[in-house]
Amino acid sequence: MFLEGEDDQLYERLFAQVKTAVAPRDIIEEFWVRDVMDLQWDVIRFRRLKACLLNAHAAPKITEILSPLIGDDEADRLGGLWRNGDRDGIEAVKQELEKWNLSIENVMAETLVLKLDEVERIDHIIARAEARRVSILREMDRHRTALATSLRQATQAIEDAEFSEVPGQPHQPSTAA
Repeated sequence: MFLEGEDDQLYERLFAQVKTAVAPRDIIEEFWVRDVMDLQWDVIRFRRLKACLLNAHAAPKITEILSPLIGDDEADRLGGLWRNGDRDGIEAVKQELEKWNLSIENVMAETLVLKLDEVERIDHIIARAEARRVSILREMDRHRTALATSLRQATQAIEDAEFSEVPGQPHQPSTAA
């Protein structure tokens, strides 16, 4: 499932790379590879959404920080340009902040404090997805180890059978006339 703005072609390219790297050996491993990719996609998604959350809430902080310095109207205008993603407006915000020995990092730090609970919840979701991904990879490793052990035992049984003596009748000379 993709959210608006997500690149399903990027997902498929990454999935192909993961599948090549893991080289699933059976249908169970195929399922696990898909699960691993879906969990990794969730990690990518939530990291991106965390950045979007902080960027979206930076506009009010920009306005709040700049208002006492440049006036409410100009601060509102610059905050609005930031919110709309206007490239020139973003640059103007950065330049205005620099005039007052501030940077966008100051704004983002204050925004992080403002949204810390949400950021921590997103980080928790990311950590859970990463833990599930690691768990699946461990399970694949156990699966492959068990398969390898079974194959070794089967091969050993075949080799033992090839070299064992077969009981039978003693060889009798032929009496052809």
